[in-house]
Amino acid sequence: MPEHVRDIKRRIRSIKSTQQITKAMEMVAAARLRRAQERVAAARPYAREIGETIKRVLCTLENTTHSLLVPRERRYVGYVVFTSDRGLCGAFNAHVIRQAQLHLGKQGEMGLIAVGRKGRDFFRRRGYTFLAEFLAIGDDPALAQAQGIARTLINLYEGNILDEINLIYTEFISVGRQRPVVAKLLPVEPFTYGAEERERMRDYLFEPDPEAVLEMLLPRFIESQLYRALLEAKASEHAARMLAMGNATENAGEMIRQLTLSFNKARQAAITKEIAEIVGGAEALKG
Repeated sequence: MPEHVRDIKRRIRSIKSTQQITKAMEMVAAARLRRAQERVAAARPYAREIGETIKRVLCTLENTTHSLLVPRERRYVGYVVFTSDRGLCGAFNAHVIRQAQLHLGKQGEMGLIAVGRKGRDFFRRRGYTFLAEFLAIGDDPALAQAQGIARTLINLYEGNILDEINLIYTEFISVGRQRPVVAKLLPVEPFTYGAEERERMRDYLFEPDPEAVLEMLLPRFIESQLYRALLEAKASEHAARMLAMGNATENAGEMIRQLTLSFNKARQAAITKEIAEIVGGAEALKG
């Protein structure tokens, strides 16, 4: 067999091996995505209801000076960038990083908090420093991880290190659609409600008092927002990886088809050449 035919055969064998790996990764990502979708669906109502409860408390308080609610002058703004710890997930990380770069370019003084290794490595190579890093989140983020991040962010805000904190993460919409979003975390955005809703909410009674309830709820609200962002980002990552590995598997199949065609053509040409040489030799012997 000619050398170039053997090379084609080796390439086909190598691509088939890669195709098996990408197919397995696609199936693993699909299984993880199903679990992540369920957790996102379960987390959204909790985040919504705790926000509604805070609205009810604020309706009973005409004015509040809680440190997590009162806006400040935006001198030093923090951005929490949610990326993955691993690659092979298509443009998932690139979209989040691009969104972060757009906002970082608008700010004079800013601070970065990295959630995920890919974002940390990208900005570190470009000379950025970090106020905090949270790596190795895993495929199933736990509430305790969100609580740890929340404590760090609250300390940075209450310690006047940051005057505003924003989250940059990927919101999961569907398997084929995810979008990067920027959401303000601190200070907590003011809640809006109409006059009728305000009157209805004033009928609630709080024990021991609205201020104590608010003091307890605000940290829980921030934790719920962070936990939801972690889950949304992780579901988006699994979806992006599943689609990327599916595309890689299809592309490997197409390459195998093209190489098989080339292999058959080369082998046929070699056989035809050998036949021609044999016929030529036989004719020479007759002469």
